[in-house]
Amino acid sequence: MGKDLVHGVFSPQDRIEYREKVRQCLDVLGRLLDHGSFDDGTGMTGLELEINLVDAEAGPVMRNVEFLGELADPRFQAELGRFNIELNVPPRAISGEGFDAYEKEILEALRAAEECAGKSETRLAMVGMLPTLAAERMTPDTLTDNERFRALNTEIVRARGDEFRLDIRGVERLLSANPSIAPEAACTSAQFHLQVPAGSFARYWNASQALAAAQVALGANSPFLFGRRLWAETRIAHFEQATDVRPDEFIAQGVRPRVWFGERWITSVFDLYEENVRFFPPLLPFLGDEDPAAVWSAGEVPRLRELCMHNGTIYRWNRPVYDVLDGRPHLRVENRVLPSGPTVTDLLANAAFYFGVVRRLAEQERPVWSRLDFGAAAESFRDAARFGLDATVRWPGLGEVPVTELILSTLLPKAHAGLDAFGVDPAQRDRLLGIIEDRCRTGRNGATWQTETVRAAERTGQDRTTALRTMTTQYLELQHSNEPVHTWPL
Repeated sequence: MGKDLVHGVFSPQDRIEYREKVRQCLDVLGRLLDHGSFDDGTGMTGLELEINLVDAEAGPVMRNVEFLGELADPRFQAELGRFNIELNVPPRAISGEGFDAYEKEILEALRAAEECAGKSETRLAMVGMLPTLAAERMTPDTLTDNERFRALNTEIVRARGDEFRLDIRGVERLLSANPSIAPEAACTSAQFHLQVPAGSFARYWNASQALAAAQVALGANSPFLFGRRLWAETRIAHFEQATDVRPDEFIAQGVRPRVWFGERWITSVFDLYEENVRFFPPLLPFLGDEDPAAVWSAGEVPRLRELCMHNGTIYRWNRPVYDVLDGRPHLRVENRVLPSGPTVTDLLANAAFYFGVVRRLAEQERPVWSRLDFGAAAESFRDAARFGLDATVRWPGLGEVPVTELILSTLLPKAHAGLDAFGVDPAQRDRLLGIIEDRCRTGRNGATWQTETVRAAERTGQDRTTALRTMTTQYLELQHSNEPVHTWPL
């Protein structure tokens, strides 16, 4: 979302001026693309990791701002809920021993944060949705106290004009309602960034969309919400509903949701930004001082802040990112489908799988999306979120296929080839992709471990609340081992 807003009250004139400014930014983006102004380097990557603060009984601790003040580490920042923080890992190439460098940096940052948290009897939990959360804790007071989140809540509530209702039907059913976006804080994600050439952006985005179902099935780690067992990756359904600004009448009319898989394959990054401007009204019409057309005319590179702010309030599962570094603009795919956790090793295995497969798919002469219906890709994504490693998905040439079979027979060889193209050290490639293979062969990821452990606890006579606390406490201990989740004991 960027920096905190200077103010959070917007007038009708603010919205008129902002819309015009966003259109100007879109026009300048088109000119930048036409003139080939972008840094076309490929291989620079980034990671963002969202984390929960928990107490000795694995319940949420509402003190992220205080904790971050004590930690004083610029790599960490506050997230939406007062029990959420985010680690922004400095970007790097994954060639050579890049994954090892990522692992060392993340573990060092987490160790320092854990040491600081321990002074107030707080722990860090990397998990897609904190299993011990209770619905009654999700009040407006749960939101982090800064202008950005207050403004976001105010504008989404204004646009919705009603309570935010949850109706998630999985193994069990969850019905809930809330007057604010506070329940969104239950979602904690891991986001991967990949810088790509402007001319190849569409191929990488399309490849990411095609791959999303396999990714979420592999990495599912969010089976419980508010005491109910729902989807393998409940975070997908929850995020869609908890921030849905559309009143029921707009949903009936087919108005597009802001949490969005999309509706078509693209031919340019411009397609996505143009859809953003055409389909979605501004939520945070904060105007900056830059005149993008004047900056472009002066031969300089505009920041396009209004367009980027608007893009940041549309939650595509694969989102375009425009940024400027060292005076040159570049484009990234921000891959947002995966939950946080279970371990740093698991996260990096997920990253290696994504980066490797997406490169290979993007560079194929006959691309997979030319043979895969977009609606089928979207349906597979939702099925994978619901059923995890037990899902059946669609893939060209295979028809309907178990997702584990697709990964083992088709996608893992592509991941190896893609990582080779990035120049990844073979030993690191084999270690990380070996974890993906073993997950498929054992049928165990974070979601299956959580559900099996809770089921075992309930068989001993524990009620659901106690079983979830028992499981989450054990999860936190095993998380510190940094051993991949498929090896965890029950």
